[in-house]
Amino acid sequence: MSEEGIRPTLAELVALRSAAGGRRVPRRGRHAHGPAPSPLRGRGMEYAESREYTSGDDARHIDWRVTARSGRTHTKVYQAERERLSLLVADTAPALFYGTRVRFKSVQAARAGAVAAWLASREGDRVAALRGSLREPPVPPAGGQRGVLRVLDALVRWYAAPPPDDAGLEVALDQARRLLRPGARLLVLADPASITAIPATRWAGLARHGEVLVLLLVDRLEMEPPAGLLAFRDGERRFELDLADPAIRNRWAEVFGGAVHTALEQLPGHGVRVELLPADAPSDAWLPMLDRPQSQVA
Repeated sequence: MSEEGIRPTLAELVALRSAAGGRRVPRRGRHAHGPAPSPLRGRGMEYAESREYTSGDDARHIDWRVTARSGRTHTKVYQAERERLSLLVADTAPALFYGTRVRFKSVQAARAGAVAAWLASREGDRVAALRGSLREPPVPPAGGQRGVLRVLDALVRWYAAPPPDDAGLEVALDQARRLLRPGARLLVLADPASITAIPATRWAGLARHGEVLVLLLVDRLEMEPPAGLLAFRDGERRFELDLADPAIRNRWAEVFGGAVHTALEQLPGHGVRVELLPADAPSDAWLPMLDRPQSQVA
């Protein structure tokens, strides 16, 4: 495996801009005011101002504070957000910094995140990113190439080596929940074991804010182990696993395949789209999941 397959580089992440180029860009709606439905499907609404209530206004939007202060009924006026937030959540668990073919799972995570960032820019979104850290703040939302490059730089740093302050995916998702707004897109790049450690209710809560996508980073050896001796080295100690032994093979499948099976079975029921992304697959292989019905994403 080459050095490029062990640590991501900014150059390779920038070059993935073309991977997002073939996807159809959805049409944008127009600016919208007042209680009328916004033509920007999937976008949230931002408060603009309050004005006196007129016949036909939605009573749910009455501004009670201004009404009480002025003595006249006022209603809140909203405007549609013109830019969606695309938020990348990067799992940096030690299990990702491993690979047997082409590249480490961590490098594939960085590459898939780069494809998502370029796609967000092409669709006119603001892009942001974060990982499970109690010290490092998220990469703030920004649009255009500037926003993408900030995210790519973070992905290179986060996936160069296991961060010493990794606090886990659950911490990252807590931070994500505070950033998400209605209509956002959330992409989680994670090891399957990290996903299954998250309570199911957490996924359902995130899905209520918008579109939630999960990419499960796996290595071919984890999913398709050889039927024979497999040698490992732990420092100076060398040991072998006999994967021809049914008991050992079943245990291997339980450890590696069990987490994958659980994620694929449970997440769609909570409104989350989920798909496997092997480390040696094309880094944009997951893009078709955006166009498939929820029931077909697995």
